Amino acid sequence: MQDEVRALLILQDRDRRLLALAKDLEKLPQDEARARAKLAGDEAAVAKTHQALLDCELRVKKIELDAETRRTTIKRLKSQQFETRKNEEFVALGHEIVRYEKELDDFETKELEAMDEVDAFRSANKAAETARAQTRKLVEEDLISIKERHQRMQADVAEVRAEREILATKVPESIMPLYNRLMKTKDGLAVAPLREGKCQGCHMKLIASTIMKVQTAKEIAQCEDCGRILYMDE
Repeated sequence: MQDEVRALLILQDRDRRLLALAKDLEKLPQDEARARAKLAGDEAAVAKTHQALLDCELRVKKIELDAETRRTTIKRLKSQQFETRKNEEFVALGHEIVRYEKELDDFETKELEAMDEVDAFRSANKAAETARAQTRKLVEEDLISIKERHQRMQADVAEVRAEREILATKVPESIMPLYNRLMKTKDGLAVAPLREGKCQGCHMKLIASTIMKVQTAKEIAQCEDCGRILYMDE
C-alpha cells in the first residue's frame, strides 16, 4: 500500500468519526423534543382533571346557593303562615312550603351527589399530578443525560479535529482536493478497498488495468465507475 493511501485511510477514519459525531449532534434536539413530549400528555391530563374539578366545585356552590334560597323562602313562608289568620291563605302557604321543601330535598340530594363527584375528580387530579411528577423526574433525567452526551460529543469533536489537522499535513497537497471532493460526494467514503476484483465502495467490477494499477501501488488508482481512491484489501 502506498504511503499516501495509508495516510488517506487514517485521515478518512477521523473524517468519518467527525461525520458520525455531527449526525449524532443533529439528533440531540430531536431527542430533547421527544423527552419533553413525554411530559406533554401528563400536563394535559392534569389540566383536564383540574378543570373538571373546578367545574364540579362551581356546580356544588350553585346548588348550595339554590338550596339556601329555598331555605330562606321556606322560612319566610312559615313566618307568613304563622302570622296569617285566614284559613285559605294558611292552606295555600302550606302548599307552597311543601313544594319548596321538595325542591330543597332535590337540591340537597344533588349537592351530595355533586360532592361525591368532587371527591372523585379530586382523586383523579391527584393521581394525574402524581403521574406528572414521576414523568417529570424521568424527563429531567433524560435531559441531563442528553446535555452530558452533548458535552462529551463536543469534546470528542474538538479532539478528533485536532488529530485531523495533524494527519492532513501528512497527505500530499496534490491529493487533498480529490480526497475532499470524494468525501463530500461519496457519503464519507473517499478511499475504498479492492476485493475480488470489485470496488467495495460501489461494488462494481473493475477492469484489469485498474486492478493491476492498484496491485502495483505505484500511483493513485481510482475506480472507473465511482471515482473512489482504491487500495488492495490485504
